[in-house]
Amino acid sequence: MITSHPVGSSDPVDSTVYSISVVVPVYQGERTLESVVAELVPYTRGAVTPEGMAYRISEVILVHDNGPDHSDTVMRRLEAEHPFVSIIWLSRNFGQHAATIAGMAASRGRWILTMDEDGQHDPASIGEFLDTATRERAGVVYARFTNERPHGFLRNAASKGSKRMMRTAFNLPDASQFQSYRLVRGDVGRKLASFAATGVYLDVALSWVTNRVATAPTVLRSADGRVSGYSLTALFAYFWRMVLTSGTSGLRAVSVLGGVIALLGLAVVVYVVVNPTVGSDPEAAGWASLIVTLLLCSGAILVSLGVIAEYIGVSLNVAMGRPLYLVVDDPETIMPDDDTHDDDAHDERTDSQPGER
Repeated sequence: MITSHPVGSSDPVDSTVYSISVVVPVYQGERTLESVVAELVPYTRGAVTPEGMAYRISEVILVHDNGPDHSDTVMRRLEAEHPFVSIIWLSRNFGQHAATIAGMAASRGRWILTMDEDGQHDPASIGEFLDTATRERAGVVYARFTNERPHGFLRNAASKGSKRMMRTAFNLPDASQFQSYRLVRGDVGRKLASFAATGVYLDVALSWVTNRVATAPTVLRSADGRVSGYSLTALFAYFWRMVLTSGTSGLRAVSVLGGVIALLGLAVVVYVVVNPTVGSDPEAAGWASLIVTLLLCSGAILVSLGVIAEYIGVSLNVAMGRPLYLVVDDPETIMPDDDTHDDDAHDERTDSQPGER
């Protein structure tokens, strides 16, 4: 396993100490978040990469994405225990990419490390990420997992297939490398966060602003029995967002679809002209060919209209000013705890009631 060494175990290449801001979008971190932060603590005191560069985690930004558990309670406790931990509160659930961008916008480090809250990402690989970024002059370094993801066969196959399709059909050569465990140049990440619009897919947006992308090997650890928060519908929604964010490639795909349907129609015309007596019942065969042609053309039209409507919807959301995310104050400081509020109200009602007879 690749590890980073504490400062003092070897001489750094130079006196520069690279500061790293760790951004963790939190959705279901009640059971795992404490151990994630505990693993990061040694690196806040400083460490040295395998190639001898000094670095230090200067801050850990936890972004509360309004999940179904009590992650907020754990986050408050961690902020009180560790001076390097800060919290960003979102007004509702905006999704992993929006939450990550919100954390990147608030970061101050020279580099930004994004990781999940479930403990599957090993902080011991941070040094290798930094070495890779410096050695290859890369603006983004993605984790390259050396083991298979602990998901089902169908989900893994669908994920790989969709990323290959994005690479070949939508001109995204790095789509197969997209991971949530990534190291991003701080200035790039913060400036990207300043113009990212609603509905953006973070990794696609990163491909707009950097042409040097690298990967570093690491091991994906077990999820400790936690059920994934991504349903099939949510995964498809993320894939579709990646398609729409890729630019006008989807509209070009509609043009290609129209050309394919036109060729199929031409083939049907040739078939009907050359073979006027198809089968034992020419009238039935002609009726069938007509229905097939209508179904193909109408299906292609509906698909094309659907894709165009999605692009119009994205543009409308941006034009209306729909935010990618909204940062608010800690809800605990705005609204009292429900149980406490109910108890106080009950006491007031009791005090106001007349004495019992």
